[in-house]
Amino acid sequence: MDLARFFSADGPLARAVRDFRARPFQVEMAQAVAEAIAGNSILVAEAGTGTGKTFAYLVPALLSGGKVIISSGTKTLQDQLFDRDLPAVRDVLKAPVTVALLKGRANYVCRYYLERALQDGRLPTREDAGHLARIARFANASVTGDRAGCADVPESAGAWAYATSTRENCLGSQCPRYDGCFVMEARRRALEADVVVVNHHLFFADVMLRDEGVAELLPACNTVIFDEAHQLPDTASLFFGESVSTAQLIELARDARLEAAAAARDYAPLPAAAQALDKAARELRLVFPAESGRIPVRALEGHDGFASTLDTVLARLDALAAELQGQAERSEGLARCWQRALLRAEQAERWRSGVDGERVKWVELFSHTLHLNSTPLSIAEIFRRQLEEHPRAWIFTSATLSVERNFAHYCGEMGLTDARTASWDSPFDFERQGLLYIPERLPDPNTREHTAAVVEATLPVIEAAGGRTFMLFTSLRAMRDGHDLLRRAFEARGLDYPLLAQGEGSRSEMLARFRELGNAVLAGSHSFWEGVDVRGQALSLVVIDKLPFAPPDDPVLAARIDKINREGRSAFLEHQLPEAVITLKQGAGRLIRDEADRGVLMICDPRLVTRGYGRRILASLPPMKVTRSAAEAQAFFSDPQGATASAAATATAPTRRGPRARR
Repeated sequence: MDLARFFSADGPLARAVRDFRARPFQVEMAQAVAEAIAGNSILVAEAGTGTGKTFAYLVPALLSGGKVIISSGTKTLQDQLFDRDLPAVRDVLKAPVTVALLKGRANYVCRYYLERALQDGRLPTREDAGHLARIARFANASVTGDRAGCADVPESAGAWAYATSTRENCLGSQCPRYDGCFVMEARRRALEADVVVVNHHLFFADVMLRDEGVAELLPACNTVIFDEAHQLPDTASLFFGESVSTAQLIELARDARLEAAAAARDYAPLPAAAQALDKAARELRLVFPAESGRIPVRALEGHDGFASTLDTVLARLDALAAELQGQAERSEGLARCWQRALLRAEQAERWRSGVDGERVKWVELFSHTLHLNSTPLSIAEIFRRQLEEHPRAWIFTSATLSVERNFAHYCGEMGLTDARTASWDSPFDFERQGLLYIPERLPDPNTREHTAAVVEATLPVIEAAGGRTFMLFTSLRAMRDGHDLLRRAFEARGLDYPLLAQGEGSRSEMLARFRELGNAVLAGSHSFWEGVDVRGQALSLVVIDKLPFAPPDDPVLAARIDKINREGRSAFLEHQLPEAVITLKQGAGRLIRDEADRGVLMICDPRLVTRGYGRRILASLPPMKVTRSAAEAQAFFSDPQGATASAAATATAPTRRGPRARR
């Protein structure tokens, strides 16, 4: 297959795609993908920002002639692939392939539950009632029923819970609106298509639950491509584990009450049992006053109220299951609720009493719900079984998969023992376009003084940059403190840069405001470390408060650390450090997004130069010049050529890598 001609400076892609540039590494990656597809083999491909990895896998995938599943890390990339990238490549190649988009069922309006909610009329708020009416108008006019097309109802609106179905409450072929079901229609299109775009959550939910449609696609699939593949270990751990939440119990109680109103109105004990479960589930969440957090199971021993309240929840769940069993024959909906009650009771009881040396049990708190989680300490063996089920090509790609070009950590986590690995550097001129600034005299990052010191050190650089800054924090608490300190400092210094904070709107809304303002400063946490693309002068400074080591008291991480150390290995070197490097590379990657970008990456953690592992981290970052000088960092913004790094500053940097490497 002569791929080079498609990617050449005068080739079909260059003629059809605006701003297309011929990149040798893009051709190399495309050839590696084509070889993996032809050989039904596994490829782990790291491609730096600007390599053009999307086209590098799309071209050989569309030319392969087989059925392809492309899985993305986010719905944003999923929509971009389907709406923009795939149609562009298909047209250029003149490839006679059909393409479909498949999302999880919660993304599609359910006509049955929408109509039932409208008939019932009992919604928590007047706003929900208004939103539900708009959803109904949208469903009547929509071809796909994809809620992303319902622009006048917010994604977070509570009314969506009444207008969509779940795996548990879907009536399947017994549904009176089955013939017009949006989910079934989306699955039909996916089964018939040559290329299907999904996301990681849908892929793994289906692999484990055989529910969302991917299970039907896999047997005939020749190639699976995971973009943003660095997210897979966390996503797979979520779905290869088990979880039961208070939200699921409240949802079950709501559905039982609605089904009773429709099919067993004469049986008063059923809605009463549903109400009792609802109350008990809400009280279980209220046992913990914290807004959010993760609690290991050992920390719950002797906790006032948790064990007794969980006992009450299980008793109320059993009571509802008994009432549902007696009425199950009256409707398919009541029968489904009975089965859900039995499943939830089994899961909760297994969590409470089960002991498994290969899993860790823990509780996760959110603002309105509580999850009882059981997570495998390793997913490698589980995922390896998926790889071996049927011969096909598996492509894993991202800008951040290796540590110093070593893929051992990622491949070990995913069970990719026979994978070919390859790495291609970004084509950007980081020596000219960027500067890495590590401030001097900062306190230890684990002290209370650190966030204030970070803000103090950053302020002169923000002024030199004219705003245009991302402040990336490793925790929500540090982000809130940092945002408050910035606000006060701006007022004290008379700085009028717009100050934004994560949580003031959706991420897409915040990014749109940031780009439009042109001189804003945005304080963000995990949501802005990856999947964010701000090109041009609007973003010229990225500040990272400290190295993103996961908190060691995280229940899952603590259990994995203990397991690795008990086996006589180093959990820090084998797990904690590689994880931090991959996350840091994602944050650093927000700065330089195309050939014209220039800016400063400021990492406010002295461990980069005081600890031995700092050199390993620096060697994994883009090859920028390094400085410890605040004056030099500020001067970078007034130097149009970006040639500000002095010989002394450059001498402080470790030896950096060449333009590319591949293995």
